[in-house]
Amino acid sequence: MNFLPNQEKALTKHLPNKVGALFMKMGTGKTRVSLELVNAVPEIDLVVWIAPLSSIKPKDHRLPSIKEEIEKWGGFNCQNIIYKGIETIQSSDRAYLEIYNALQSSVTPFIIVDESIKIKNFDAKRTKRVLEFGKMAEYKLILNGEPITKDLLDIWAQFNFLDPEILNMSLAEFKNTFCKYTTVTKRFSGFKEYSKTFITGYENIDYLYSLIGEYVFECDLELNVKQIFETEKYELSEEEKESYNFIKENYLDNEKLLMMNNNIFLEMTQKMQHGYCCSKKKFEIVSNWITDESKTIIFTKYIASAEECKKRFPKSTVLNYKTGSLSLNLQELPNTVYFDGTFDWGDVIQSQHRNYRTGQENDCRYLKLIGNVGLESLIEKNNEKKIGISEYLKKISKEQLKEIL
Repeated sequence: MNFLPNQEKALTKHLPNKVGALFMKMGTGKTRVSLELVNAVPEIDLVVWIAPLSSIKPKDHRLPSIKEEIEKWGGFNCQNIIYKGIETIQSSDRAYLEIYNALQSSVTPFIIVDESIKIKNFDAKRTKRVLEFGKMAEYKLILNGEPITKDLLDIWAQFNFLDPEILNMSLAEFKNTFCKYTTVTKRFSGFKEYSKTFITGYENIDYLYSLIGEYVFECDLELNVKQIFETEKYELSEEEKESYNFIKENYLDNEKLLMMNNNIFLEMTQKMQHGYCCSKKKFEIVSNWITDESKTIIFTKYIASAEECKKRFPKSTVLNYKTGSLSLNLQELPNTVYFDGTFDWGDVIQSQHRNYRTGQENDCRYLKLIGNVGLESLIEKNNEKKIGISEYLKKISKEQLKEIL
């Protein structure tokens, strides 16, 4: 079977190594490269493929699983294969022990962590468990299109999974070596002091790449089709506006807003947006925009909007940002609707590459809906700047926020 030029380069670079990082942009063929790298080691007697659960067992039967994707390319030579969702490893002791025992019984296992950004947080149970697996195998791969979604600290746990000797430093040492940071302390009337450390820049990046460069292959996506982005604005009903303003006034008067790590603000925006997520105007716009339901993905944020979209557009593929924006290969669905906005621009970027990827032969169209309230404008501006809501709230006062919303 023929390989794309970037796939050939990735294979050439990683074949001599037992561990590696495929930081290839979404849609460039990481799965195919991983398959060939595993099959290049004849003595492998166990393959463990860890990925977001949505790619292991898609909720929609029309969506291909990662197992089907691998079998499309001929499958693994090894017959003993475990596919497991990263969320399952975190929540299920039985799933953790299944993999742990299989690794113990194996002589030459190979572990692949797809969307390895999911193990960036060292304190998370999922990360600790995957790092335990890493100690039991010599052959390991991490796959990701965007290995850093928040800050440089994201890559520490990923490379410790591959081999702690690559970086050969603790998380604190890594932070002190490569990150510039400052600590901000705020005091609230009637409440205790609140301090938080923020990363403000990076240094010694050449040294970092000298440590990891041997193990990393990076490439961009190059296609001969276009991405066409369209935006439509809609108006909330009077009832929806009234509900929106009521929540805004009550939540933003709470003095604990910033002290509680922005949880109150996030809860507030969820309630505000949920109140108009099924606005009549949104469905009218989408209905007029869609030319072929069977070739359309609709991304939603709430159960209410997801269920209503499934009723109104039954032939479309309705996905949630968190579970549907990763790992899925949906080249046959070139049209995408962003029915609900999201502050997480990383999810938006990931979602665009469910259909804009290797094998796509049609131009990809994307429709974004923006309501006539401050929250919608705030979401749009943050996405344009590629920053999350937590970073935004560091720079703005409660009074400014109230004026914007």
